[in-house]
Parts: sequence; structure tokens; C-alpha cells
Amino acid sequence: MTDIPRRAAHRTAKLASLPLGVAGRVAAGWGKRLSGRSADEINAELSARTAEQLFAVLGQLKGGAMKFGQALSVFEAAVPDEMAEPYREALTKLQSAAPPMSADSVRRVLEQQLGRTWRDRFAEFDDVPAAAASIGQVHRAVWHDGRDVAVKLQYPGAGEALRSDLRQLSRFSRLFQSLAPGAEIKPLLAELQDRMVEELDYRTEADNQRTFAAAFDGDEHVLIPKVVASAPQVMVTEWVEGTPFSAIIADGDRRQRDEAGRKLAEFHFSAPERSGLLHADPHPGNFLLAPDGRLIVLDFGAVARLPDGLPADMGRMLRLAVEDRAEELLEMLRAERFVHTDSELRAEDVLAYLGPFVDPVREPRFHFSRSWMQRQAERVGDLRSPDFRTGRALNLPPDYLLIHRVTLGATGILCQLDAEFEAQEIIIRWQPGFADPEPAAD
Repeated sequence: MTDIPRRAAHRTAKLASLPLGVAGRVAAGWGKRLSGRSADEINAELSARTAEQLFAVLGQLKGGAMKFGQALSVFEAAVPDEMAEPYREALTKLQSAAPPMSADSVRRVLEQQLGRTWRDRFAEFDDVPAAAASIGQVHRAVWHDGRDVAVKLQYPGAGEALRSDLRQLSRFSRLFQSLAPGAEIKPLLAELQDRMVEELDYRTEADNQRTFAAAFDGDEHVLIPKVVASAPQVMVTEWVEGTPFSAIIADGDRRQRDEAGRKLAEFHFSAPERSGLLHADPHPGNFLLAPDGRLIVLDFGAVARLPDGLPADMGRMLRLAVEDRAEELLEMLRAERFVHTDSELRAEDVLAYLGPFVDPVREPRFHFSRSWMQRQAERVGDLRSPDFRTGRALNLPPDYLLIHRVTLGATGILCQLDAEFEAQEIIIRWQPGFADPEPAAD
């Protein structure tokens, strides 16, 4: 690969090939049934081939399309087990792999970003990428002072491809509005676009990572690689090694699973208070467990800026849901714009919809399992259920977009890990508003 497909028509055609490909395979499946093959055999083959196509198309397009695939990958825990395996394998690939740039393209990017004498900065540089992601790939190298480093390079054309995908997304605003009639879609898409475009400048990401590294410097539970150098499309950081979360999800033991889950949850909840930022790209490819047990966190291109920490109102709403205080919860949701002031939603329906999502905080220790995630997905996704209708009437304020993304994505990872730990204790310690005393009555 030398470049990302840039033209909007080409990218749109690629994306359109996904549903068309699925339809073609279903039609072929009916033909095979007529020829005597069992439904189970055919369905397994259809799932495997669809997953293979999903990886191939999104991986080749990179940009916003691949970011979409990575975001989807944390939700495979909600897919019934008998259907999930082929998608699990293909989506896991999306989290850390994609067709790489050629060596010539790599050298061109380095020369453009670091100057013609870029090789003088490195004692060694491996032309073969160690990892690839949505808009860049990572090479292992040795800095001129002897430090092992990771060099992240942005794909040529990544910016244009990402903006093209976001423009396509914006054109679908009416479709999204029909899926969520109660949500203000246009400001939500504008916020998403602004945050994703920020990721194109690696200098911004480097500043984010420096902030996190300083906040967690010397921490016994979290390791953030330090930034060595940065340019608009190249970033050099310390090289770190550990066990990827994808490997722990696949065959980690009980201790590893619980420890990985607990440290991930505590990192997300504590970071805003400690750094003023929230890491907002939760997928397993961004997290590892170091040999000494620390959580290694990578990729700081997407962050939510929370200089005052997590919103205290979020903690208060969580407390009201846990305590089943439906009327007060609805009133607060209206005040925070999660429910429109003219909405006719009933308090008991809103509590019934949100209540099961706060199960992890209702008891001292909670087991984040695939079966729990699947129950929630089935409950809110059933077109015949009151919960489905309630969900369509709720709004997501743009300033909560990245917090919501992290909450959903991290919960998906915890369920993939099958982790069990004291989530309630973490919430009490780090979520402002949750454990605050009630205001005195007048």
C-alpha cells in the first residue's frame, strides 16, 4: 500500500460493497440450501466471509471508515455467542492491523516531517511496521541516545480520507434522525467531526500524551509512554511492551482478566481529575498489561477536555438511578438536555430503560459478562419493547458525546474481558456527585 483511497466516490463505493456483498452471499446461501447443505454449515460460512470482507474493506479504506470498524469491535460482546466468533476474529484484526505503507512511502513521510537528515535522529530504524491503525502505522526504532522508541507515521492522504468519510456521515444526518428521533443529530455530528479532525495533528496528540504522562508519572498502576519528539504527521514515543488486551480476551486467566478490567475502569474514572483529560478511544488495541502488572495506555489522539474533572451532575444522575428515584432523575435529565423539555416521556419508563445499565454500581462487586451485555442489547434493541421506544426519545448533548463513547466502549471491553471487580468502589472514589451528601432541606 502506498496511499489511502481518497476520492469520495471510490470510498463510498467501497463502503456500499459491504451490504451488497452480504446480500449476494445470502442469495448464494439459498442456492446451497437447495443443493442439500445444512443451514448451520451455510450460516457459518456466510458469517466467516462477511467478517473477512468487513476487515478487508474497512482496513483498506482506513480513515473514518476504519475508525468506525474499531469502534464496532468493542461491541461484539453484545452479539450472541453462536454468531460472534468470525466477527470477533475479524474485528480484533481491525484493532491493531491494516495493510501497511510501502518502505518508500515511509521514507517520504519521515523526510517531509523530520527533514532530509531524519536518519541522523535514529541509531536504528525498522522499515517493517510493528503495528497499524486507522490513520497511521507504528515502526520500532532506536533513538540516537540509545532509547528504544515507537515511531508513529500518518498515512499519506489520511486527512483527506477522514474528512471525506465525515462528510459522508454528515449527509446521512436525516437517516440518523429517523433512528433516534429525540436526538439533536446535527450538533452531535459537528462535535464528532471536530474531535476526529483534531486527531490528524500528531502535535496535538503529543501534547495530550505529555499531559497524561506527567499526571501518571511514577504511578504504580498505570504506565504512559513518554513523548520523545513530534511533528504534524510523525510522533516518537518510548517503546513499551506488554500483553495486549486482545490476547487477554482470547485466553487470559481469571486473575489477568479481573486485574485488567479493574485497572482500565480506574484509569478512565481517575484521569479527568488527575489530568483534566479523558482518554476517548476505548478499544482493546490501545491497552496492554505490562510485565510488572501496570496498565499501559496508548493513542491519545482522541481526548475529552475536562479541566474540572468528570461532571458532578453525571454522578448525581447515576445516584438517582441507583436509588430508583424516577421523578428526580427525569427532572435532572431534562435540565442536562438528555430529555427535551417538551417531551412526554414518563419518569417510570426512563428509569426502566436506564436502571439495568447502572447494575455495576448497585452492588460492591460486579461481573461484567457477555451474557449481561447481550441482555442489555436485546432489551433496548427489541422494536416491540417499551425500552426501544424510550431510547429513541432520548437525546445525547454534544458535550457528553466523548464521555458516552468512553462509557459504552469501556463497558464493552470489560464484558469482553469477562472481568469481575469492585466497580462501585471506583465510582465512589472518582465520580464527583455520586457520593456527595444530600443538600440540607430548607
